[in-house]
Amino acid sequence: MHLHKFEKIWLIFGGITLVAFLITLGVNAFSHGHHPPSDLSRVQPAMVDQTAPFDKPGLVKTGENKYDLNMPSFVFGYAPNEIEIPLGAEITFHTTSKDVVHGFAIPGTNVNMMVVPGHVNSATTTFKKPGDYVILCNEYCGAGHHMMMAKIVVK
Repeated sequence: MHLHKFEKIWLIFGGITLVAFLITLGVNAFSHGHHPPSDLSRVQPAMVDQTAPFDKPGLVKTGENKYDLNMPSFVFGYAPNEIEIPLGAEITFHTTSKDVVHGFAIPGTNVNMMVVPGHVNSATTTFKKPGDYVILCNEYCGAGHHMMMAKIVVK
């Protein structure tokens, strides 16, 4: 197979660009602590309220300055709607959906998950600055989507 000189140049340029893109993507992902979704656990969407740990939503201490925050998502809300978290604590968020696909994002952190009914997603972060943080749904979930949020107070 014969390739023209310009085809070879474009193939080499395209290959170098692809490798540079993948290296940049990998370095960026590791430096910001991004990781693939963790939806290995499953729960029946109709049974979320009766299934641990979502039967008792809220903050659970799991170790020295480590907590699990179990927050089911539902039509235009999260439970609990407002939560207080200790400053500097490592928080692992666990969430699932009772109904439709929702989003779970906390601006200014590495927490950004798609919440799919039947799947349990988790993300871990540490709040290093005190203040109020907002959990937002970033997946359109219906007419009241713009009102779907919860508040985190870090003290």
